[in-house]
Amino acid sequence: MRAILFLAGLMASGALFAQTPAHQRMQALLADPAALQAAVAAGGKASFFCANCHGENGISKTGDVPNLAGQHPDYLLEQIRKFGTGERKDAFMQGLIKVLSDEERAQVTLYYAKVKVPPNQSDPAQAARGKVLFDKLCVRCHGQDAHGGKTFPRLAGQQRAYLQKSITHYRDGTGVRNDKLMAIATSVLKDDDIVALAHYLTQLP
Repeated sequence: MRAILFLAGLMASGALFAQTPAHQRMQALLADPAALQAAVAAGGKASFFCANCHGENGISKTGDVPNLAGQHPDYLLEQIRKFGTGERKDAFMQGLIKVLSDEERAQVTLYYAKVKVPPNQSDPAQAARGKVLFDKLCVRCHGQDAHGGKTFPRLAGQQRAYLQKSITHYRDGTGVRNDKLMAIATSVLKDDDIVALAHYLTQLP
């Protein structure tokens, strides 16, 4: 039954996001190389308020705060929308995002999507064990390289502490992490499995 629910969710997750004004604007910018270049530059300036938590260029300097760099623009823009509407619960994020115009949301998204994510150091033995788990449980959604896509986040190069915390919350259904697909996928993981997965993912380019 779990496998059926998991596959059904995967099929549903392939649906395109709602065409919000910010998403429409982003698509228009992606279709115009000159406008895209200008939007990325503007997004770098507009993202200054994100740097205190998520680091310069979206590379977090705090282990339990996620990188924003390297995420697929469709995925990142959808998370901005969800925080803005309260679908993702975080009063601080919601307050910040509400001040962004649709144009700025598109610009910030495109800026972060262009930033290269450097891999982090990890324990080789743990990473090898984590790869086995990733290939078994995660690759179908997050991709062979863990770069994610339109509907799933990039995990490669992500902060290790953030990965451990998030995967644990998904497994346990705690905090703001409440997702049936992730709960099913992570239900078999023990604490040391989660540590191994985080070691593997954080060192990926």
